[in-house]
Order: sequence, then C-alpha cells, then structure tokens
Amino acid sequence: MPMLRLSTQLHKWIALVVGVQVLFWVAGGLVMTAIPIETVRSEHHVREAAPAALPAVLLRALPDAAGTMAGGVARAELKSTPRGPAWVLTPVRGEPVALAADTGRPFPALTPAEAARLAAQAYTGEGRPVSAVHLSEAPAETGRTGPIWRVEFSDREQTAFYLSPETGEVVTRRSAVWRFYDFFWRLHVMDWKHGEDFNHPLIIVTTILTLSIVVTGFILLWIRLSRDIRLAHAARRKP
Repeated sequence: MPMLRLSTQLHKWIALVVGVQVLFWVAGGLVMTAIPIETVRSEHHVREAAPAALPAVLLRALPDAAGTMAGGVARAELKSTPRGPAWVLTPVRGEPVALAADTGRPFPALTPAEAARLAAQAYTGEGRPVSAVHLSEAPAETGRTGPIWRVEFSDREQTAFYLSPETGEVVTRRSAVWRFYDFFWRLHVMDWKHGEDFNHPLIIVTTILTLSIVVTGFILLWIRLSRDIRLAHAARRKP
C-alpha cells in the first residue's frame, strides 16, 4: 500500500534524525522531575536570617550618599546586609552601587577570612568553608557580571556560595547537583552553550519533526490495525 510504505519511510528516517534528541528530552525530563528544584538551588543549605531593624537616623545619610553619584540617582534602597545597613543606589546610567549607610562611603574590601565567615553564617549543612576566592569576573554559571567572591564548602554536593564583594550577601549558590542539572537542561533546550534560549529555530524544527513521528506513528498504527481487523474478519468467513 502506497500510504503504508510512505508513512513507514517517513517514520523511520525522521526517527533516525531526531531520535537522539528525543532521548535527551526524556532523560532531561527525568532529571528535572527526579531532583527537587530546591536541592538544585541549594536552598536546603540556606540559613534563615531574622530581619534586622534599620535605624531611621540612617535616612539622613541619603543626600550625602547620593551626592557621590555622578549623573544623578534613579533609585535608592536602604537595606540590611551582613556587613551592616547599606544604601543601594541605582544611577540613571550604570550599575547599582552599595554604600555603607552610616558613612555614605564604599564598604571596606572583603578579606578571605571575612568572606568565609559571612558564607558560613548563611550556610546550614555538614560542610565547612574550605576556600574563599575573590574573582575579578563572575563565572558564567552565576549569571552575573563583575567581581564576586566564591566560598566553597566541604559537603558532599560541593556547594559554593557566591558573595557580593561590597555587602557580603550571598547572591547565588551553585553545586555539583546544579551543574549536573544544568548539563541536562542544556541538552533539553538544545542551547548547549548558554542554556537560556528555548525558542531558537533548531529546537522548533526538531519539535516539528518529532511531532511528525508521532503523526506518522498513528497513521501506521491505524493502517495496520485496519488491515489486521480485515484479515480477522476474512478468516472468520472462511468455511
């Protein structure tokens, strides 16, 4: 039958082309459903910190702090940080700047010992800090730019806390679990370099081809079932 032959050929060759990616989709889906996202984000290693009250007198330091920003301030936020209250000033152009709220000046540079101490305060788990390194440029896995501190712990998941070099806040967390998850995520979305774009032409075309496999599979199933039913009826009518 021409229809059966055509459907069989399309099904076979398209499956051969996209079969490996379908395997990656299934494997990636399994990983993403089997590992809780809280574990991937190392949220189980985050110590809950009680919010600290901010003295109202610090509001008076805003004009002095804002006066240091060339071009003007678009936004000002007063918040509590591990190194004390801070004004986070967002200029009209450029990146936000964190200043000590009591002085209106930049925080002193973090030392490795202080970075390790602040990371340990924010961490809960069986590990301990084993290294504290200042990086002039944040690794790609953090999704950030600029300088950053990385503090690694001795737990089984190889957890690393990334800290702001100004305020000492934990801005993101990574671990071997996250990297394992990220590997399968990149395979899943077919963005092997960045793992961010899941609307690119390659994945759209592959999805269309995979859909055609399903459609031709149903056609093959319908044709073969119809043929088997006819053969069964013919067999019953024979004397």
